[in-house]
This record gives sequence, C-alpha cells and structure tokens, in this order.
Amino acid sequence: MPTIRVIDSHTGGEPTRLVLDGGPDLGEGPLEERVRRFREHFDAYRSAIVNEPRGSDTLVGALLVKPHRADCALGVIFFNNVGYLGMCGHGTIGLIASLSYAGDLAPGAIKIDTPVGAIEASLSADGEISVDNVVSYRSARQLAVNVPGIGEVIGDVAWGGNWFFLISQHDQIIDLQHVDALTDFTWRVRAAINAQGHPLVDHIELFAPSLKPGAHSRNFVLCPGKAYDRSPCGTGTSAKLACLAADGKLLEGDSWVQESFIGSTFVGRFRWRDRAKGEIVPTITGTAHVTGETVLRLDPKDPFCWGIRA
Repeated sequence: MPTIRVIDSHTGGEPTRLVLDGGPDLGEGPLEERVRRFREHFDAYRSAIVNEPRGSDTLVGALLVKPHRADCALGVIFFNNVGYLGMCGHGTIGLIASLSYAGDLAPGAIKIDTPVGAIEASLSADGEISVDNVVSYRSARQLAVNVPGIGEVIGDVAWGGNWFFLISQHDQIIDLQHVDALTDFTWRVRAAINAQGHPLVDHIELFAPSLKPGAHSRNFVLCPGKAYDRSPCGTGTSAKLACLAADGKLLEGDSWVQESFIGSTFVGRFRWRDRAKGEIVPTITGTAHVTGETVLRLDPKDPFCWGIRA
C-alpha cells in the first residue's frame, strides 16, 4: 500500500505539512516546469495530502524536491486545498523547523529553490527563523475596485511571492468574532478585482491598527481556497513591505512588526534591490513548532483515498 511520510508544523497558527517521502516523482528541470507536471499529472497527490479527510482547507503542503538552481541546497513546491503557490513564507519557516526537528538541518543559512525564484533561510540556535524572500514590488497604487454589494474599495496591488490586493481603507473589524464578515468581504473583493482585469491577484489582505505592544498593524489575509491565514502571512508581509518602501514609510533595515488577527507576529525588514523600480528584498522572521509526524496511507479501497475535492 503506498504511503507518504510527513511532518506537520504550525507557524504563528498556520499549518504546514512537509512531504519527506512518498510524494509524486516530478522529474528534473526548473521548478516552474515541475509545478506544471504536478498540476497536470499528479494533482490527486495534492488533494490526498492537504484536503479532507487527512487535511483541511487551511493546510499548506510543502513537497521537498531536488533543486534546479545550482546554488540551492534543496527545492520546495508549495500547494493548498485548491492549487499551487509560488512561494509561502509561513511554509518556509515551517519547512526549516521541521527539517531541524528531523535532524536534517543545523543552525545556519540555506538557499532554497522555489518555482518563483531562489530564497535564503537561516535558522538560529534559539529556533528563530528568517527568510530572505524573492524580490517584491508594488505594481499598482491606490487602485479603485467597484465591488458589487459593497461599493468602491481602494488598495494596492503588490507581489511578494504571490499576488496581493492590500486594503487599509475599509469598515471591517479584524478579529476572530468577525471571521464570516471578513471572509465575505474579501471574497467579494477578490472576485471584483479579478473581473476588473487583475486575474492573477489571488490573496486579499486587510490592515487595521494593532493593540498589541510593539506591533505596527494587524491583518486579515484571505487565501485562494477561501481559507484565512492564521499567521501574519510571509508573502503578504513582503508585499506590505514593498508598499511601505515605495511610499517612504519604512526605511531600509528598519523593522515592521505585523500581527495576524489571532495575535501571532512576524518581524519584517527589507533592503533595496532596485530603488528606481521599487524592488526590495524582504526578510521575514518568525518561529514554527512541530505538531506531529506521521505516515499517510493511500488505501485503494478507501473511496476518499485521494481527498475530498470541490
């Protein structure tokens, strides 16, 4: 009976499932090509690993693969309940914590190949993990979107390893008691901005002032599969840093503490890659905790062996 060996972790409350053995063989070549093979020929594995009954809508999978870039020590492909992610900040922190737990990684720096570019992660002796993400930038400032049933919503479009629409002007209350309203609002905005000509924007991020000492803002991030991010979102924080840098609201090397709507935090910093183009290299720092390790069984007699798919 086929099996898949995994380590589960959470980063600021957001779960990651690292696939160590038993995942699909995607062959060689650039990781963006291997993602295409994954999607076209092995998508059942994605569903089996992260969807119910073994997983949940919130769970992000991380498949370890051989890197294509010569300067990288390993490669990773991230996926969720509906598809594939370019990068995943919380997932990278979970990946590093899981490899450390397994005894496969010592404190220090490691370069990692992803479908959208190379990143570098560093593990400190006390368990703190920093990720130098892919180059991030803002592509549209103060974009107005007409949202049916809501009206005009204004925000920025930015890349942080995934595409985000970042909204600071809204009437939503960002806390656990208003999850349904937050999800409805952001899902409507996502549909509207996609219909307006930005079909690649798959994450919607709301911001509000934080009451947590030392934090600069609180966010709510809706992911592509309609699940909300429990962590402050690594790629979303990278996109936020790109906007702050472009507006001159955060200086190179200064810290930005981003709180999630459940209270967990990431610390973000950036360095300029190309000031004229507004391109930055963001660094996201946080911690992750291993929650379990297991072997998933792919029982051919199980009618939901390959997961429950919408």
